[in-house]
Amino acid sequence: MGGSEVRAYLTYLASERNVAAATQRQALNALVSLYALALEKPLGDLGEFARAKTKARVPEVLTQDAARRLVSALPAVYRMMGQLLYGAGLRLLEMLRLRVKDVDFGNGLVIVRHGKGGKDRRTMLPNRLKPELQGHLERVKLTHERDLAEGFGRVALPFALAQKYPNADRQWAWQYVFPAAQRSLDPRTGIERRHHVDEYSVQRAVRKAATLAGLDGRKVTPHTLRHSFATHLLESGYDIRTVQELLGHKDVATTQIYTHVMQKLGLGVRSPLDG
Repeated sequence: MGGSEVRAYLTYLASERNVAAATQRQALNALVSLYALALEKPLGDLGEFARAKTKARVPEVLTQDAARRLVSALPAVYRMMGQLLYGAGLRLLEMLRLRVKDVDFGNGLVIVRHGKGGKDRRTMLPNRLKPELQGHLERVKLTHERDLAEGFGRVALPFALAQKYPNADRQWAWQYVFPAAQRSLDPRTGIERRHHVDEYSVQRAVRKAATLAGLDGRKVTPHTLRHSFATHLLESGYDIRTVQELLGHKDVATTQIYTHVMQKLGLGVRSPLDG
């Protein structure tokens, strides 16, 4: 069997089995690797075959009350993270990778460096979060100073900045806003450093908080708070271009999915029965 049989099988997956596009791609990649690496008979160009359709998924969005209940149910420092995810519309890793210098208390801004697509952007720092976040950073600074006194206190720097600025990795401005509780060895360099909080621990905390907030049965993740941020801004009357910039979307069509969420949930639409 060769290319024609593989092409027929991929068409069968799409037309008869109704698999998802990702499943069909996985099958294609597996077969290409099998023929190229195991059988040493590369398939080459397979030509045209029926493609599984990518289904547009409506993002999970919470009401404002539910979003606040979820954030309130988060423990300790995770609550502050939840407030940033919901209050500033950050992606999980964007929030975890924030450095001290990226939080501008004076102008009420959070600067996202090298977000999705490698772009920088600015979003708002919620006013109600400022005092709590400042207190948090004062505690983080004490931990950093203790690390320095013990001969540590170095943080991983992005790109080639470690070579350009040899001492920057010890400076307060470059430390993570949400550092891990324990230092660990960097597997790439063998240097003992304090990395940022692990993303999986945040995901677990959000799942537990969803249960405590009475949101069982909902697929609630940290990204749900970002979806809710965008939808609630649109509900409040902010124009879609402003929301696009705050989210860092390259194309406004990506942001428009939240207008569909509003319509699907009936948000902002008055029933004629109530008229």
